[in-house]
Amino acid sequence: MIFLRAANDRGHANHGWLDSWHTFSFADYYDAKFMGFSALRVINEDHIAEGKGFGTHPHKDMEILTYVLDGTVEHQDSMGNKEQIHAGEFQIMSAGTGVRHSEYNGRDDKALHLYQIWIIPRQTGLEPRYEQRRFDAPQGRQLVLSPDARDGSLKVFQDMTLSRWALAGDRQETLDVAPGRRVWIQVVRGELDINGQQVGASDALAVWDETALTIKTGRDSEILVFDLPPV
Repeated sequence: MIFLRAANDRGHANHGWLDSWHTFSFADYYDAKFMGFSALRVINEDHIAEGKGFGTHPHKDMEILTYVLDGTVEHQDSMGNKEQIHAGEFQIMSAGTGVRHSEYNGRDDKALHLYQIWIIPRQTGLEPRYEQRRFDAPQGRQLVLSPDARDGSLKVFQDMTLSRWALAGDRQETLDVAPGRRVWIQVVRGELDINGQQVGASDALAVWDETALTIKTGRDSEILVFDLPPV
């Protein structure tokens, strides 16, 4: 089964300084059919105005991943981290027993564009932690998250992986799906055909009970591929 979560069907909130699209129920957007997918709880695509952002606020028992597409995030948290996350970088924070943090657009000359992704951890009460990483220039398949931090990936406390695929136009790739696993594909940019389903930037596909996916690119494209446990 392959289900299209079209970009324009997502929840939407425009607060002036923040233009946010919600894949799953979040804040004032609620849809009982879209409460998450496997271990994924939140996928928000945010555009944040120059110099604006989220003031200090708490989190608990959640793996919080940020992928900066354009601009720079200014991050500060109760663990003592004060960092900048630039375009192309990934940051993960385990909220665990509790953490407070703030996130702002660190530039006053351009808007900030990012994905914020919340992943439900396998266990609660983890010690809070922070990591960020710039991976090699995106080309082909790059492992970003794994439970054992293999191949230079960031660690996530869940039975899942996240890979970034950067694909040239007019290519065909195959993704094998292990029995019982679920897959979420988030399109960052480009145009693709996935098992006959046409998708473009900010569209997503939820996949289950499939053995393989054939991915064809119409032009240079980037996707995030989440390999997830069954519900």
